[in-house]
Amino acid sequence: MFQPDRPLPSAPAELNFDSTDLQACVAMMQGGSKTFFAASRLLPPRVRTAAIALYAFCRVADDLVDEAAAGDAPLAVLCSRLDAIYAGTPQDHVEDHALSLVVQQYTLPRHLLDALIEGFAWDAAGRSYESIEDLHAYGARVAGSVGAMMSWIMGPQSMDTLARACELGVAMQLTNIARDVGHDASIGRLYLPRRWLVEAGVQPEAWMAQPTFTPAIAQVVARLLDEADRLYKQAHSGIAALPPDCRAAICAASMIYAEIGHQLRREGLDSVNKRTVVSTTRKLMLLASAWTQVHWIRVADHSPVPLAAIVGLVKGCQEATQQTGNKAYFPNRAMPQRVAWMLNLFERRENERLDRNALRQTP
Repeated sequence: MFQPDRPLPSAPAELNFDSTDLQACVAMMQGGSKTFFAASRLLPPRVRTAAIALYAFCRVADDLVDEAAAGDAPLAVLCSRLDAIYAGTPQDHVEDHALSLVVQQYTLPRHLLDALIEGFAWDAAGRSYESIEDLHAYGARVAGSVGAMMSWIMGPQSMDTLARACELGVAMQLTNIARDVGHDASIGRLYLPRRWLVEAGVQPEAWMAQPTFTPAIAQVVARLLDEADRLYKQAHSGIAALPPDCRAAICAASMIYAEIGHQLRREGLDSVNKRTVVSTTRKLMLLASAWTQVHWIRVADHSPVPLAAIVGLVKGCQEATQQTGNKAYFPNRAMPQRVAWMLNLFERRENERLDRNALRQTP
């Protein structure tokens, strides 16, 4: 649906981080998302360092908003820090210096980080979500934007591929919400669609006053996991369009996050009284499985209609690419078209070589 294919400058082999800064960013990731950390081990070095830097900034930004005291203005602080990062003069924070390198070397579109911060602002404002579409909009900001940034860093992809990356991010966020119902309620937040709660016979305000696990809550959690599974499935084909050296990592992340939902179902859907985790053994099995399964994933013959909430993110990327004027790295084509493209490329290279030889032999 989104064309033309997005261009990007060639990525560097690896970002040139100070080793101390890099270790600090790694520590942030290890202490945060263990799933992201596990999957990142499968990323090639050219992408892994940038992914760690991106995660470090996102983690610090999230904590800055969550832990803000009365009278603080964390969103203004984050916007100021982003301004400095994009001006090439990052403030004296490890994660800012790291993200500044990513921004400079990958020409990372600013609107993706702005969307992320907007999602944090929704958290700070205690925003409520009446419908699943409202929740999609939140997920697009706090997770779809990260999916798009990861896809952008991995290498030039089509707009369809970026859309699938955004949808994968939203699917992961829905899984997080389904898993953290009790924790979120304990800090005064409710992300389950209120319309779904009412349909199940639950009054949101009354439930928030005394959060308890009931069959009705289980029904809503199951419904949310079903929506997450739908988006995992829709996003799956996009993995085949990623650079070959990145596919296993993203496949593993998708499988491990989806497994959280599967485990939650096996445990009876009670995410009010406990938090579901996937065991280390199971994660290792999924990591190994990803190496095998990734070879069987194929780009969809027909691109699905993108989730409405992520269209703005992808179009913003399309507008950013139109300003660069660069050509796409490898278009999102079916296999016969890819073969034809490669043959034409080889033929052009051979003709160029013959022309150069002919010029050298001309007296």
